[in-house]
Amino acid sequence: MNEIACKIRGLEKSFGQNHVLRGIDLDLAPGQVTVLMGANGAGKSTLVKVLCGYHRKDAGTLELGGHPYDPTDAADAISNGVVTVHQSIDDGVIPDLDVATNLTLDRLTAPGARLFVRDRQLRQAARKVAEGMGLTMDVRTRVGDLDVADRQMIAIARAMARAPRILVLDEPTSSLSAAEAERLFQLIDRLRAQGVAVLYISHRMSDIRRVADKIVCMRDGAISGIFADAPLDYEGAVSAMLGHAMTDVDIAPQAGTAPILEIEAMRLTADGPKLDFTARDGEVVAVTGLLGSGKTRLAEIIFGLADAPEGTMRIDGKPYAPRHAREAVARGVFMTPKDRRSNAVIPDFDINDNMTLPFLGAFSRLSFLSRRRQRQASDDMIGRIGVVCQGGTDSILTLSGGNQQKVIIGRWLIEPCRVLLLDEPFQGVDIGARRDIGHHIRETARGRATVVFVSEIDEALEIADRIVVLHEGAVAGEHVSGNIDLGLVVAQVSGQATGTAPGQPGTGVGTEGQQHG
Repeated sequence: MNEIACKIRGLEKSFGQNHVLRGIDLDLAPGQVTVLMGANGAGKSTLVKVLCGYHRKDAGTLELGGHPYDPTDAADAISNGVVTVHQSIDDGVIPDLDVATNLTLDRLTAPGARLFVRDRQLRQAARKVAEGMGLTMDVRTRVGDLDVADRQMIAIARAMARAPRILVLDEPTSSLSAAEAERLFQLIDRLRAQGVAVLYISHRMSDIRRVADKIVCMRDGAISGIFADAPLDYEGAVSAMLGHAMTDVDIAPQAGTAPILEIEAMRLTADGPKLDFTARDGEVVAVTGLLGSGKTRLAEIIFGLADAPEGTMRIDGKPYAPRHAREAVARGVFMTPKDRRSNAVIPDFDINDNMTLPFLGAFSRLSFLSRRRQRQASDDMIGRIGVVCQGGTDSILTLSGGNQQKVIIGRWLIEPCRVLLLDEPFQGVDIGARRDIGHHIRETARGRATVVFVSEIDEALEIADRIVVLHEGAVAGEHVSGNIDLGLVVAQVSGQATGTAPGQPGTGVGTEGQQHG
């Protein structure tokens, strides 16, 4: 289509001396999914906030359907057909209301709406919206009682009910399983066919490969690359975003020394294949694979949150079979969970308390907490891992997602451990923050084995000495950082190939029926 749904020319925005947007030119076309990529501080969030009326532009022009557009607030943007689903799920839903009310809230509050609402009609309207999204939950369920993925889908369904002309999706799959993400992608396919212009913000290459018609990259407040010709140049887009190639990462691979964590003949499921796994002192191992590959299950077994149907584990040569997480921690096995909002961040605590929570005993004497010792430990970690804040007494909720993640990872680095498990440590974290996190993880790796479970290959490349690929509970291959065949890794992730990359000897990883060195 030659028509332009949204035209942006010369857009400028500053906050004091900070020049955030620098002459942005961007076209959003009907029936096209434009993916916006950018590292922390690139300006993509500010661009979205100008589009959705949260910030006013300083200079430049915006047009919708050929008409001037300058929203005064979010309600004005929505009335013009610009609808945004933010990464923070609770910005898009009201947890204390039921599903039906959330899905029909806009029509309930619209001018001319009736004072009294018929409950049966409300539920019927809500079911129609839910069915359009493939949602099957009871619409009378309180949204706050739903899991993260269902709340995300409710937020997206509510946006769909507004019949948007421009739909902005900010990291929409960060809390979704593979099946739920595919349901979202199918919805995006329908919206594309209906002529909706979609601006999709993501750093997940699997999402981008699935939905993108065009990729726009931002760096330092400006457009650094536009990729619209098929086939899309994904590696070129990453290079434009970062300023260097995806594989140009400053890692000197460490082989590790003595084995710390050893797993033999383990089945992740009763009828699954057996796998062997060894993680050594001083090395960082990334375990990657699609959702459902078994990587989170493996992390849970190691940390005592789940039982393996078969197999043995050893820590420093001694049998290890934790019955619960407390026992794992006592053996020196620490783990950061996947969903920091639900399983890690304590909203009512400040940074100091969040960071030191598991080890308050180390800062106490005779059951009395030494605030001075706690503050010293927290301040030291804040400085070492680069948390951007005023101080440790700040509320954890005042931090960005990336800085919250740094606090949670810093929590498990305050005390020494033998095995550090990081389950999706970069989920919802921009590239700048994840490089800060990765640098510190590698800098402190000596004296422990570090195992990082990630879905994205580029995340594995940025942190690991060795990459292990899982597919359906089996090790499909392993790769030593430094000279990685990305095509082979992608094939192994999808189950199209198995084995160790040529010229890369195995280091203690294998599956039943396969040889790895």
